[in-house]
Amino acid sequence: MKEPQIRCPHCAWKPRAESRWICTPACGTEWNTFWTGGVCPGCTRQWENTQCLACGKVSPHKDWYHYPEGEGQARIRRKRVPATA
Repeated sequence: MKEPQIRCPHCAWKPRAESRWICTPACGTEWNTFWTGGVCPGCTRQWENTQCLACGKVSPHKDWYHYPEGEGQARIRRKRVPATA
């Protein structure tokens, strides 16, 4: 499976390796939130939302990950239900 593209769901800005977020108001650690899936390495707080450093809008962290067509999406297997007479 290919790596997802990471971009803001609002403005499509793509964070760079040197992009940094600050764990505020918790511990003040600066880090790239996408290196840890939104978990602060300083205090282990799980950030459910991420603010775009370009447009300033906040969205769920998971919405930043965009997978190539057809990948990364859960495939639902349906059970066949036997026909009843």
